[in-house]
Amino acid sequence: MLKTKDDIRTKIHLLISVFVVIPVALVYGFYPEVLFQVPVTEINQLNSLKALMGVYLGFSYLWLSGVFSPRFLKAALMSNVVFMLGLGSGRLISLILDGFPSPLFTVGTAGELILGFYGLSVLYNEKK
Repeated sequence: MLKTKDDIRTKIHLLISVFVVIPVALVYGFYPEVLFQVPVTEINQLNSLKALMGVYLGFSYLWLSGVFSPRFLKAALMSNVVFMLGLGSGRLISLILDGFPSPLFTVGTAGELILGFYGLSVLYNEKK
C-alpha cells in the first residue's frame, strides 16, 4: 500500500479522492437535498443521481485497486486524472457561464483541479 515515500507520492491523491468521493456519492444517491437545498422527488432526477453515485463508487473502487495492486495503478492514475480534471473543468465552465456556486462547490472545484493536476504530475514523472 503506502510503504515507501515513492508509494506515498504516487498514491496519496488516490486515497484522498476515495475519502472525498465516496461520501459525496452517497449524498448524491441518498440525500441530494443536503447539497442541492431543494427536495429532489422526480423519479428521473433520483434515477440520474443514483446512476451518478454508481459511477463515483465505481471509480473509487478502481482507485483503491490501484493503491493496493500494482497491476491497476496506471489505470487508477489515468482515470483519476480524467475524473478530477473533467469535473473541475466542467465546474470552471459553469463558474464562467453561470456565476459562483456555493462555497462547498467552489472548494470542490479547487480540490478537483488540484488532485487532477497532481495526478498528471505523477503520471509525467512516472515515465522518467
